[in-house]
Amino acid sequence: MPEMPEMNDEQVMLSAQAGEPGSFEQIFARYRGPVWGFFRRRVSDAAKAEELAQDVFAAVLDALPRYQSRGSFRSYIFAIAANVLHADRRKLRAMPLAPLEDVAGDEADPDAGIWVRRAMERLDPADREVLMLREFEQLSYQEIADVQSVPVNTVRSRLFRARMALKDALTEGKQVQR
Repeated sequence: MPEMPEMNDEQVMLSAQAGEPGSFEQIFARYRGPVWGFFRRRVSDAAKAEELAQDVFAAVLDALPRYQSRGSFRSYIFAIAANVLHADRRKLRAMPLAPLEDVAGDEADPDAGIWVRRAMERLDPADREVLMLREFEQLSYQEIADVQSVPVNTVRSRLFRARMALKDALTEGKQVQR
C-alpha cells in the first residue's frame, strides 16, 4: 500500500474545519513549541508565555469555521500570536517589551548571550520585533509583512536598520568590555 503524503498546514486546517478527527491536534503538535518560543522570547515569565500560547490556540480554534487558506499558515498563526501579545500588553498597560536579559537562551557562551541581549534591548521596539520574527521565528519577509500588516519593502528596510543598529550596539559593547 503506498504511503500517504503528509499534509501541509493549510490542508490540515481545512481538514480540521471539515471535522476530521485529530486534525487540530496535528496543528497544535506542529506549532506548540514555536508559538511558546515566540512568547518566551517576549515575556519574562514562562507560565505567562504558556498562557498566551494557549490563548493563540483557543483563538485558532474559535476562528476555525471562518478559516480560509489565503497565505501561509505560519504567518496566520504568528499574526494571531502578535495580536494576543499586543492585547495582553494593552490590558496590562505594559507597553515596553520585557527585558531580554530575563529570557532564557541556548547560547554556548553565556557572556556572548548577555552582550546580544543587552544590544537587543537598545533597539527600537519595532526594529527589535522584526529582527526577532526573522531570526528567532524564522519567518520569511512576506510572512513578517503579513504578521505586521506592512509592505515587504518596509520589512526589508526595518530589518536592515535593525541589523545595523544591532551591529553598532554589539561593537560598542565589545569596546566597553575591553
